[in-house]
Formats: sequence, C-alpha cells, structure tokens
Amino acid sequence: MANTPQARKRIRRNANRAEINGNRLSRIRTFVKKVEAAIAGGDKTAAAEALHAAQPELARGVARGVLHKNTVARKMSRLSKRVASL
Repeated sequence: MANTPQARKRIRRNANRAEINGNRLSRIRTFVKKVEAAIAGGDKTAAAEALHAAQPELARGVARGVLHKNTVARKMSRLSKRVASL
C-alpha cells in the first residue's frame, strides 16, 4: 500500500481522473452510436448531422488524451465512408 504522501495523493488523483475519463469515453461512444443508428436507419441527413456532431467530440477525446489520434482518424474515416455510401 502507498506509504508516502505523494503516493497517497496519486491514488486519489488517479481515481478522480479515471472517473472523468470514463465519463468522457462514454459520451464519445454515445455520439458514435447515434451516427451508427442513423446509418442503420438509412437516413442520410440524420447520419450526416450526427457525424457532424460526433467529430468535435472525438477530436476532444484526442486532445484530452482519452483516445489515440490514429484510433479517432480510423473511426472518422470509416463512419464518413458509411455515411457517404447511403
């Protein structure tokens, strides 16, 4: 167990950050699911709007260090391709 004051502080801080990052990831997943639901429904305008709303959320995930930039690039590319093919 952590005995030094800084190690105790790190444990507290890590728990707080894990909660915040988990919430961020959940929010991003929700935006992506909205895009996928619109694609599954075959509604191109709704899918395009959902994709437009998801883009900044994904970019924010990269900026905050929650997601890797290549992961987001891959997701955006695949979603964009699927929306365009509708």
